[in-house]
Amino acid sequence: MAIITLTTDLGYKDFYQAALKGSILNTLPNVNIIDITHEIEAFNISRAAFILKNCFYYFPKSTVHLIGIDTVYSESNKYLAVKYRDHFFVGSDNGIFSLIFEEAPQEIVEINIMQDLKFLHFPLADIFVKAACHLASGKPLNEIGIATDEIEERMNLHPVIEKNQIKGSVIFVDSFENVVTNVTKEIFTKVQNGRNFTLYFKRNESINQLSWHYNEVPEGEKLCLFGISNHLEIAINKANASGLLGLHNGDIIRIEFHA
Repeated sequence: MAIITLTTDLGYKDFYQAALKGSILNTLPNVNIIDITHEIEAFNISRAAFILKNCFYYFPKSTVHLIGIDTVYSESNKYLAVKYRDHFFVGSDNGIFSLIFEEAPQEIVEINIMQDLKFLHFPLADIFVKAACHLASGKPLNEIGIATDEIEERMNLHPVIEKNQIKGSVIFVDSFENVVTNVTKEIFTKVQNGRNFTLYFKRNESINQLSWHYNEVPEGEKLCLFGISNHLEIAINKANASGLLGLHNGDIIRIEFHA
């Protein structure tokens, strides 16, 4: 069965999400619609990219991922359909693709199935749905757009790496209030080189050992580990690390390595 996933900032209070799903089912009645999330803060491209980047590969190949972030029509806002790692992505060319993809996509087209602009009030239903359903039906990418090799670039904030230190920052807080940093397992392991470490963050708090899972420390104790995203997380076993430790997006963390 064809699959279309939805990642949007539409929320659950209004009729927009229902209109989007209705448009999909009206176009492709037997498609399987999967909600990744509709709770992205309005126009928060970085958060949407982080969520989608860390889950899309769990879906079968040929899944179509519809991204509904910053989709309002303007002459400068291009809409793209992209094939990447045998998945398809449909969204605005606002930098989000560059945050999701780790290498060059297999194919990119600028969608040209535009309708009369005076009726173009809801591009998600008017354009994105048509493109997504076309791809979910197994039809070629090049039938809905003009080939291009350009996408808008947006850079993630990278950690600062020194011989004995990594300075990073908080990039994501999940619904359990676990705090995710921009320090990847690959970077940490390379700089650590077998040495001991101390992780410092707000309120003079510190952690000096890695855990494998959240229950490795007593309830209420803080820990750090590499979670499903392979990014270093700061957490509290069965408690809310962000709130209790005062850690929020953009806050700085520091890892010092020593013998």
